[in-house]
Amino acid sequence: MPSNTLRSNILQPNTLQTESSANSNTGSDNNSAQAFTLRESVEIAMKNYFSQLEEQQPVDLYNLVLAEVEAPLMESVMKFTRGNQTKASEVLGLNRGTLRKKLKAYGLN
Repeated sequence: MPSNTLRSNILQPNTLQTESSANSNTGSDNNSAQAFTLRESVEIAMKNYFSQLEEQQPVDLYNLVLAEVEAPLMESVMKFTRGNQTKASEVLGLNRGTLRKKLKAYGLN
């Protein structure tokens, strides 16, 4: 089993590009990609979310964030494993039954 440090390092891509810079073919340096870790991306998203709340109190934030992250994670792993649920469950460290429930919940079955 990999250590937490190794897991952290694995989730640090070289660069994450914004959609506009990824789709840009201008060659301009103004559209260069910025490097963000997954953790930094979550921190940025949460700062943006909190700044838009104004006077509203967030409710059920944990489940909101989990759903926003978990659905694309499931979709990406299913693509990576070419739809093989057994392999996907191994990659994710989930029981296959749990994976099936999550896929169904997110409409990915």
